Amino acid sequence: MNYKKISLLILSLFFCSVVIFNAQFNTTLAATTTAATTTESSSTVVKLSNPLGTNSVPTLIGGIIDAILGIVGSLALVMFIYGGFTWMTASGNEQSVTKGKNILMWAAVGLAVIFLSYALVKFVIKAIGA
Repeated sequence: MNYKKISLLILSLFFCSVVIFNAQFNTTLAATTTAATTTESSSTVVKLSNPLGTNSVPTLIGGIIDAILGIVGSLALVMFIYGGFTWMTASGNEQSVTKGKNILMWAAVGLAVIFLSYALVKFVIKAIGA
């Protein structure tokens, strides 16, 4: 197997684990049925719980952005591992060493961008008042 296939396999396993984790801990939309009896007729009241957990739009958008930034941060970690692996397996090949160093450098820049965007999102959400 070449490195592209291995990295694609690792990336697909990562995304599958994220989907399985979210499916396992996702709140289900449960309908609660309460029968209210009156003297004249019997009626059924169906109450649905809010699956979003919030009624505030800015809080919901902030949560979505936080989740996306968490996934992107995990991808930065994967790039750090890939860059280090590329550098370590270079076997003295100058192009592979340079490639590994560039991957590590750009992963660090990406991580800095992720942290700054996370701080900016938190600042904006707090400024909106959510």
